[in-house]
Amino acid sequence: MNRQELDRHLQNNSAPRAMALFGESHFLIDRYAHRLAQIEGASVLSLYHDEYDFNTAKAHLSQGSLFGDQNLLIVKHEKKLPKAELDTLIELVGKNPDNTFIYCYYGEDVKGADAAFKGSHAGSVRLFHPYANEAKAIILQEASLIGLQIDHQAAVHLLNAHNNDLSLACNELSKLAILGKTITIKEIDEHVFGLSEIKLDHFIAQVIEKKPILESLRHLLESGEEEIRILTSLSGFLTQLYLFNTAIKLHGVADSALVLGYKLPGFIEKERASMSIKISPEGYKKGLNLLLDTELKMKSTGSPDQESLLLSALLKLQTIL
Repeated sequence: MNRQELDRHLQNNSAPRAMALFGESHFLIDRYAHRLAQIEGASVLSLYHDEYDFNTAKAHLSQGSLFGDQNLLIVKHEKKLPKAELDTLIELVGKNPDNTFIYCYYGEDVKGADAAFKGSHAGSVRLFHPYANEAKAIILQEASLIGLQIDHQAAVHLLNAHNNDLSLACNELSKLAILGKTITIKEIDEHVFGLSEIKLDHFIAQVIEKKPILESLRHLLESGEEEIRILTSLSGFLTQLYLFNTAIKLHGVADSALVLGYKLPGFIEKERASMSIKISPEGYKKGLNLLLDTELKMKSTGSPDQESLLLSALLKLQTIL
């Protein structure tokens, strides 16, 4: 089925009890999983990524409820689960009308991701990145759910501030709600700092990838960024890459949920994983020590020429990595 059909099912409370959600938009996968999981009084078992164990999942759907409640199983994974295991879990849903199974697949290879989800009690939806008007409508809907009034232009402006990342934009809504008034472009400009962060992240990536940085650094400083903030942001980014590097070595996969505690958009996760494996352990050690030493100099010497200290550190860092 498509997303519009799933919306109708949710509205009519007729969604299949075994659902596979997959595709390009991790935000929509999580959003629809949350909506499907709204089952009052359900006994819920959530297995995320490496927590997944087939026997545990099977036991949860096999158990009877003493109080007549439903058993809800939620599995979120970046790897495809074996079809035989999915067949068994879906069969258990078919045998017991009190069972519900939601499978969220975050991998890029979507071919066959929903192969097991056939039959009258099963269904699947591939969730693409929404078009601009759809994204704006989602922002307005999410705002309405928390009682926040935001005009259409402000919703578009908020999306633009976060490079059309719905997850980041929606996260801002609860912060904006604290203002207790209708949100316009003015409030977005005053309280949301997405564009600045995106520019800084782009510059940091240029440093890590050893690209020319003088022109970008000049633009950053002219836009009001402080040298010490650029340096500490770079330290944090390099530390994050080291954690990705370690996760890949330990688990064989770069899972941002494990590394950061939250799921990054797929293309960002892939980009950071790719950068992380290009740096050696010695490179991480020398690079972080250089940045920490430079930060100490900036804070302790009181040198007025912070820009020279920063530029020198950045150029040295590019030779180390």
